[in-house]
Amino acid sequence: MAKRAGRQRNQLPNCYYEGYLEKRSFKDKTSRKLWACLCGNTLFFFNDKRDTDYIEKLDLSGLISITDDGTQDRKLDAARLNLQMKDGNIKFTAPTAEARELWKGFIHSVAELCVPSSINLLPGQIHMLKEAVEKEKERIKNVSPPAAPSYSPYISLQADMPACYYSVSRLEAELLLEREAKRGNLLLRPGSAGNSFAVTTRQDLDGAIFRHYRVTRKHEGGFIIDVNIPVPCATLHDVIDYLVKETDGVLIPLIFEEPYEKNISFIRSDNENGEMSVQQALSNPPPSIPPKPVAPKVAAPESEPAPMVEENLYLNDTLEETETETEESSPSLSEKRVPKKPMMPPTAAPRKSTSNTPASSCTNRNYRTRANTDSQRQIPLAAITELKLKLEQKAKSVE
Repeated sequence: MAKRAGRQRNQLPNCYYEGYLEKRSFKDKTSRKLWACLCGNTLFFFNDKRDTDYIEKLDLSGLISITDDGTQDRKLDAARLNLQMKDGNIKFTAPTAEARELWKGFIHSVAELCVPSSINLLPGQIHMLKEAVEKEKERIKNVSPPAAPSYSPYISLQADMPACYYSVSRLEAELLLEREAKRGNLLLRPGSAGNSFAVTTRQDLDGAIFRHYRVTRKHEGGFIIDVNIPVPCATLHDVIDYLVKETDGVLIPLIFEEPYEKNISFIRSDNENGEMSVQQALSNPPPSIPPKPVAPKVAAPESEPAPMVEENLYLNDTLEETETETEESSPSLSEKRVPKKPMMPPTAAPRKSTSNTPASSCTNRNYRTRANTDSQRQIPLAAITELKLKLEQKAKSVE
């Protein structure tokens, strides 16, 4: 025995047509006689007419075609039909040819939301099909659609609604348009279902005439003005623009443009006599927001000065070269060099002379003159002075 499902019949949508059918799919080796109920756009199958739990269901949204099967059945009165679905072919056998025509008519009407033209039924039966189509349309509208995408703000954010949108009922919309007839004659309001909207209009022709148009939201996005020839619109703003444009501006959206106060005023009672008076608040601007504190900049560590390389000064350098190098290599104000002491060559002790004193004095005088001349050419002024003193001391010690 087939396993029963947990959902009961009283939880299913309204049943449009029901009866016995023998069902056989490409998976079934033999046909089974089941009680079939067309509820909404789905076929539910029960083991028996009195059962409350269905065992199988077939969603008709994947219907491609429904055709007659001319294969003879062992029962002369039985009639067969084929349902071509997206995922396979399913064969049914109705008890009579009339029952087969009714099943074909209801299945096609519910799946396509229109009554088929090429069908052999009585006028009363065709009327039943039309009623089933209207009920199915109403059921689809009342079914809660999937959650609106994050980029569609027209359901959740009233700030993005058209300016003529008002959260009022049908009667309140009529009273509002009647009272504000000079401002406009069209407004947008919530629909009877939670996921739809409505447009209410008012015009005068031997009295006030009100009309209401349903605006439904499509599952894939956008809206539809639900009239005989549905009008698709991308947004609710497009719905209002379409109605205004198609009526050559006869329909005018109802928009309130009330003036706003320029000063802040309030009513206050006097403490002495208790009289009420209108007072204005002082127009002191609010305190400005202090600027954000800025983190202090950390000074970059100064690079250590390059080590000073001591340069040796020799007496054999000429005075001109020494002064030139000193000027070229003079340090900046921030970097001053330590004055360097010139290096003196060792002085050899003079030889003792056995000659007379006048000769020795002459020799010393000539040597002193030559030393002074050479030192003036070769060494700086400070070095000349120091060398002169030393030579004089040496000469006195010799004498």
